Amino acid sequence: MKDKTNDLPFPSVIQGGMGVAVSNWSLARAVSMLGMLGTVSGVALERILVIILQNGDPGGHFRRALAHFPYQQAVERIMKEFYVEGGVSKRSPLRPCPMFTLQPSRILIDLTVCADFAAIWLAKEKHNGLVSINFLEKLQMPHPYALFGAMLAGVDVLTVGAGIPLPFPQMLEDIVAERPVRYKVDVVPDHSSQGPNYREIVFDPKEHFGEYPKGLIAPKFIPIISSLVLAKALLERLPASSIYGFVVEEDTAGGHNAPPRKVGGQIQFNHLGEPIYGPKDHVDYPKLAELCRKNGARFWIGGSMASPECLAFAKSVGAEGIQAGSIFALANESGLEVNIKRTVRRLGYLGQLKIFNSMWSPTGFPFKVVSLHGTVSDRGVYESRERICNQGALVTLYEKANGSIGYRCSAEPETDYVAKGGKLEDTVSMRCLCNGLLATAGLNHDGNKPEQPIVTLGNMMEGASFLKHLMRDENGQSSEFGSYSVADVRRYLLGS
Repeated sequence: MKDKTNDLPFPSVIQGGMGVAVSNWSLARAVSMLGMLGTVSGVALERILVIILQNGDPGGHFRRALAHFPYQQAVERIMKEFYVEGGVSKRSPLRPCPMFTLQPSRILIDLTVCADFAAIWLAKEKHNGLVSINFLEKLQMPHPYALFGAMLAGVDVLTVGAGIPLPFPQMLEDIVAERPVRYKVDVVPDHSSQGPNYREIVFDPKEHFGEYPKGLIAPKFIPIISSLVLAKALLERLPASSIYGFVVEEDTAGGHNAPPRKVGGQIQFNHLGEPIYGPKDHVDYPKLAELCRKNGARFWIGGSMASPECLAFAKSVGAEGIQAGSIFALANESGLEVNIKRTVRRLGYLGQLKIFNSMWSPTGFPFKVVSLHGTVSDRGVYESRERICNQGALVTLYEKANGSIGYRCSAEPETDYVAKGGKLEDTVSMRCLCNGLLATAGLNHDGNKPEQPIVTLGNMMEGASFLKHLMRDENGQSSEFGSYSVADVRRYLLGS
């Protein structure tokens, strides 16, 4: 399979693909233009596009990108359905984005392909740096459509975390070969069923759009892992040379983390309710380096690595460099809502930032949450919120007794979840990450009931003292935005 090539050397610094619209096209473009690997978060891009278009597409960026989309009939359908000149009133609710099922509507497929195309096209506009897109394997139903859209825009690198991304090399090969794209979606089987624990999505771009574009090239594939065991399994089960390298995320990384090893069949928790990671959860980097050498791969280390000292350490144990998230999330160019960004920077500078490794995510994965007043981390805010599930990005598919497929989320109303066969205890303390993370990027416009944010970052106080180096004082008066830029990050990490 022909893969993406570029004359530039591969960067030693990878910007993490954070949250929903935090690692947006603007951040990724700024990072890539400075010789690092800029990453677009591929989470819920179709929902972001729906919101931006109804807000009038300020700056005209997405309309500019979509003017280059090869199937303009799809663009016309989307614009007719969602674009509002000048934007809708702040008091008016937005027209919702359709929710994914195993048989998504035509307009949802259009939205997903177009949104991923536009985000990557904008990130790559007018420069030749490398651009990546990051997917969460756990958010499965959009993958075939989103991957096709990103490849239409010439994405250079694909990173995938939060799960075991075995199907992706085959999807890349199918798209390059102009074949229908197939993807198996996990399903919780009915207890009386003997059927498979998955259902297959088949997406044929030629059937949907009328033709298959020629000459698409596969991006470099970099799985995000947390263990040597997973690295070995992927290298053994996937075709030779399909893996360009790995990002190894330690348990201090932000967002979703891999669960720790179980002790006596159970995950252990500390007195705060945080999962406990032990020595068996640590990666033996010399062994990983040897494994990668034998297989023609390479690796980067993520998780509280945002310093020149950590970059030097990573290279000393055989890594190509580091993946850094929080340092970019707090930079001027990120999509993190401005007031949240200022508050978090100030608390971090003063050493007062509290980050909790929660079990609040419907994915079942540990999830880092910043304790911040007025956000969903606040118990009162959480309890006052009406439990609704109107985005559906994190639903679990389950088989009903009649063999049909249902969709449930442990953050939806408890009675609904239990009626769908879920366990009541699984709903306790569950947060709606879909709406919370959209709000964190300021995308919570929905009439008189705006959602409150939920903020995720890595353990900034564990080896990540970058704010002291990048801000002059607690108010960060080093720039007009009261903080620092991606260019400042590059100078700090790379010394130039």
